[in-house]
Amino acid sequence: MSSMEGMVPITRAFLASYYDKYPFAPLSDDVRRLTAEIRSMATDLRKDISLTEGDSLLVREAECEPPHKIDENMWKNREQIEEIIYLLESSHWPKALQQQSTTEDAELASVLGRLKDKFHTALKTLQFFQSRNSEFVFNTVMTYMPQDFRGTLIRQQRERSERNKQAEIDTLVSSGGSIRDRYALLWKQQMERRRQLSQLGSATGVYKTLVKYLVGVPQVLLDFIRQINDDQGPMEEQRQRYGPPLYSLTTMVLNIRLFLTLTLGQFEARKIQKHQITILEEAVDVYTSEFERFIKFMGEVFANSPFFITAEVAGATEGRKDDYKETSIPAGRTFEVSFTVESVNSYIAWDFSLSQGKVNLDVGFSVEYTDSLGQKTLILPYRRYESDQGNFCTVMAGNYKLLWDNSYSTFFRKVLRYKVDCIPPVTEPVNSASEVEE
Repeated sequence: MSSMEGMVPITRAFLASYYDKYPFAPLSDDVRRLTAEIRSMATDLRKDISLTEGDSLLVREAECEPPHKIDENMWKNREQIEEIIYLLESSHWPKALQQQSTTEDAELASVLGRLKDKFHTALKTLQFFQSRNSEFVFNTVMTYMPQDFRGTLIRQQRERSERNKQAEIDTLVSSGGSIRDRYALLWKQQMERRRQLSQLGSATGVYKTLVKYLVGVPQVLLDFIRQINDDQGPMEEQRQRYGPPLYSLTTMVLNIRLFLTLTLGQFEARKIQKHQITILEEAVDVYTSEFERFIKFMGEVFANSPFFITAEVAGATEGRKDDYKETSIPAGRTFEVSFTVESVNSYIAWDFSLSQGKVNLDVGFSVEYTDSLGQKTLILPYRRYESDQGNFCTVMAGNYKLLWDNSYSTFFRKVLRYKVDCIPPVTEPVNSASEVEE
């Protein structure tokens, strides 16, 4: 393994040279043309009518330039696709269209059904892309973490955080929250994930109690994950290189949704014309095919991206500081480590092995709890091991003792290499109202 000495986080200049190998073929000229045509048709529909508050908000959003952030635009496209799918559900059509009393209405219903299928496919592609990349980022970071209880605790913290986030979404949906409300919360949660990634890099926030337990994590990794989403950090090069085509697609899908909203809202008073249906079909075909092409391209870029350094390249194993202790347990003797735990939900964790020679050796190991009255409870039953790694979450305050037993041995001393810790509860901070938004 190569040494970590002299390594630094990946720079924008390095990424620029990498992205030169992955040029994105320009979007079809039809994107610009059809966006303009759909926008023009929507503008005509707005004449001589009073817009609802929701429609006015959608008009302003469609007319504004999209935010210049790739991740935010991904979520914005996902939101608009879901809104469009909602509009294209037959149960949400105007009653006259649901009845399909004319040949023209039946033909339009068939078209809307095909369009809904195309958006469903695009939505699944995007959901898979986002889920896969989220796992890739986290698992790559975890490659550098000590492969013991510390890494386990960070994974558990993430799983707990994700469960809490899903519970928030479920509560919002069950209380009647709109698609827009749900995506506002999803984006807020995405920003919280970024903050947590940065906190992991600087060992603050939810990871503050773990700071002294992150011995052995290469500083180059901590620096990188702290800086990855900075405005002038590594991701800025990606935003400048690949952002513009995505921003154009965001504008396109917003205008498609606006046109559908106004058309279906005025259906009984002003039925859609055949040439408008043709333009709509072409616009949806172009948007979904170009959006899926962009997503698949970005998936390839992420999968091969060097800005997440591999453990082999980083020499992470060699670069880690060894924080194990070593002791010799004579034949017929025992060795113990005790912790006084003040808070429930603390973690008692251990990792040990025996130095082996020509004969395989083992040692007895058990964990017991003693309360304030001196009453003892066996937490981990006695068993003989050559090595073991484990942890448990405390449910009671008091004294915990880890005991290694070599009393059964008549001749052999045991050289024990071990690491044990008592880690206080890892909890998410409760933000004040002023701290929620950054």
